[in-house]
Amino acid sequence: MRTAPTILHLDMDAFFASAEQASKPSLRGKAVVVGGLGPRGVVATASYEARVFGVNSAMPMAQARRLAPNAAYLVPRFGFYRAISEQVMGLLRALSPLVEPLSLDEAFVDLEAGETAWDAESARLTGVRLRADIRAVTGLTGSVGLAASKMLAKIASEQAKPDGLVLIEPGTERALLGPMSVRTLPGVGPATGDHLRRAGITTVDEIAEAGEDELVRLLGKAHGHALHAMALAHDDRPVVAERETKSVSVEDTYDVDIHDRLRVGLEVQRLADRCVGRLRGAGLSGRTIVLKVRRYDFSTLTRSETLRGPTDDPAVVREAAARLLDSVDTTGGVRLLGVGVSGLADYTQEDLFAQAAGELARHAPEEKAAQESVPESPEPVERRWRAGHDVRHAEHGHGWVQGSGLGRVTVRFETPDSVPGRVRTFRIDDPDLEPADPLPLVRRRPDEEGAVAAVTEAVVVTTDAGSVVPSDVARDSDGGVAVERSAGSGQAGD
Repeated sequence: MRTAPTILHLDMDAFFASAEQASKPSLRGKAVVVGGLGPRGVVATASYEARVFGVNSAMPMAQARRLAPNAAYLVPRFGFYRAISEQVMGLLRALSPLVEPLSLDEAFVDLEAGETAWDAESARLTGVRLRADIRAVTGLTGSVGLAASKMLAKIASEQAKPDGLVLIEPGTERALLGPMSVRTLPGVGPATGDHLRRAGITTVDEIAEAGEDELVRLLGKAHGHALHAMALAHDDRPVVAERETKSVSVEDTYDVDIHDRLRVGLEVQRLADRCVGRLRGAGLSGRTIVLKVRRYDFSTLTRSETLRGPTDDPAVVREAAARLLDSVDTTGGVRLLGVGVSGLADYTQEDLFAQAAGELARHAPEEKAAQESVPESPEPVERRWRAGHDVRHAEHGHGWVQGSGLGRVTVRFETPDSVPGRVRTFRIDDPDLEPADPLPLVRRRPDEEGAVAAVTEAVVVTTDAGSVVPSDVARDSDGGVAVERSAGSGQAGD
């Protein structure tokens, strides 16, 4: 393990919900829940104000509504979140060539590889500068953990939440980890945690005291060895800049079970097209087509077919997915469908296109007849005007959907840099109302492009004696002194 805390872990604070609050002035400081709003929806992210009521990620949306009935419930805007994520990842890559993204809002950075940090003080200053840059560029906050290993850097960022920085000095790891719950360690979920608790092991210190042989007896060889090493703060995993994509997939959960076999087939075709769109967007092709079906009784079936070579042709993927569907009994109803492609490569095999054309020619007449006999039903009002999504009105300007139903849609007109806006209601078919693209959270004039650099350059402050001021104190862009929340006073949370 390293002798300096030069591995950084960044985790954006309640990312989806925070982005929505920054985008919508009327929601700032209020409980916001982002996720699927249907009867079977789940919470993707809850703001810290919503967490006070017990709402957490992965919770059924119906339960969240019972706990926080007055919260704002919004449908995710993944394109918007992805654009913000790209800005954040750009800031991380400016620090080091070794950046390992874990999700849209989370990544490891090897500061030593980028020569941006070599000891505790330089690492801390880099972390402070990064947090200031993220706020300046996106208007959002992120929590930073710094340590000599990936495991400890992630634990540090959890301690720093929300909007803080925690640095774990090398040599203090065992004392820090000892009293923590076993659930703190990676790979210890509810099941493993319960298993250890029944054996009388509830803290990291107790894992170390139990010894490797006992852990192997309880959890098996691989898991036991790994857990004992982590309890001793041993983690030599490197930061990996590029993770190989193993598969590309899409899936939909339906509010009402689908019983019509023809409708199921049409949904699979639609998912296949979406999957190919993602595949092509990533510049990839794949050999193995995977179909996922979750039936009415929650049983989940997976079927796959491996082609002669990789493809990114939608016709080939549709045909393979349809063949896989033929082997699945959907009589009782379907609640979830998914189509994926694995065995990825960065090229295609041309003879598959000819194969697809032949298959398409043979089946085109019956497919056309099926599509004509069952016209696609119009999109429900709730899908056209999804809560939280952006709209523009010819007279009132930019706004977002608060809700819709009974032939009406309610819109609040405001922008990220406005005051909380007014609410108006329209007919769902109002010709002056149309969907719109999200607005940037931070507007910057061309002459302000150097603002971020001005902020970052002002972070290092020296006293009259020439010593460096602790990194929780930094100058803002106007020359004043901005006091960041002190390291170590963070709260746990996403």
